[in-house]
Parts: sequence; structure tokens; C-alpha cells
Amino acid sequence: KELGATHVVNVNDKSDQYVRDEIHAMTGGVNCDLTIDAGGFKSTCENAAYCTRRGGRMVQVGLPLPINDDNTNSHQHPLIPMGRIAGHEIEIVGSHGFSALDMPAILDMVSRGVLCPGLLVEREVGLQEGATAIEDMDHTSPLGITMVTRLGDNDHWHQQSRL
Repeated sequence: KELGATHVVNVNDKSDQYVRDEIHAMTGGVNCDLTIDAGGFKSTCENAAYCTRRGGRMVQVGLPLPINDDNTNSHQHPLIPMGRIAGHEIEIVGSHGFSALDMPAILDMVSRGVLCPGLLVEREVGLQEGATAIEDMDHTSPLGITMVTRLGDNDHWHQQSRL
């Protein structure tokens, strides 16, 4: 909520149906104008599709990973309900980063305080822990950004580079 959310659903250890029912109830039965899946999991992608309202937009950030519930590689890709997508005229937009041409405008917004990327940093780590965090992304989707801000345990170069 610190970043502007008006409603929050805690999805930890909850079924997909629970998530869909909660969103449906929160929105008075119409679902969301905009859903964004940035988790990259089968369930988060599918839930985004089911929680988007008629005429709404779903944004898929990055690529959903085909991972089983037991965290082993599989060929279980998200099952997008295309009948629902077409029938409800839901727009799906893919996003895999941004254009380098957008960088001056982004940096301008950061310098003016319009965008505050530092609020998204969940934890700061050293280089070794950062490498482990990248490997762990095959199995989990932690909240916030893990940022490498030091080369070793005693380095403090992050003080000059912190956003």
C-alpha cells in the first residue's frame, strides 16, 4: 500500500480460486481494469487473465516460467483462457523491458521525484548473495528488488550509487 495500492490480497499459500474470488469480491463483481503479471509463474499469469474485467487490459511482464508445483522443470505453460479473452474483449500486452530511447525520460522522472525506484528495493546484498538470489529466481518470486550494492561483505560503494 505504500506504493499506492488501494487494495491488497495476500496470496501466500492460497489457491488460485481463492485469489480470483477475492479480486471478484473486492471489485464488486466486475474484476480489474488492469492486471499485471510480473511474477512469471503459471498461476500468476492465469490469475491475471481471470481477474481482468470485460474490456480490460492484462500486461504480461517478462516470460512465464514452466515450473511444476514441486519446483522442477516441466512443460506446464500457463493455460490462457482464450475463450474468455476473446469473449470479454480483454487486451493482452507483453512487456519485456523498455526501449533505450525511453531512458532520458525515465531518468528525468527519477530526478524530479516522480518515480522513486528506491521504494521497490526490498534488500541490499553483496555480489555473492546477489548471484544466489538470481539462481533462486528459478524457484521463487520474492517481493521487491534485491539490489547488489557491494562487492564483498565490507564494501560500502552503495552509498554513492543508491537511487
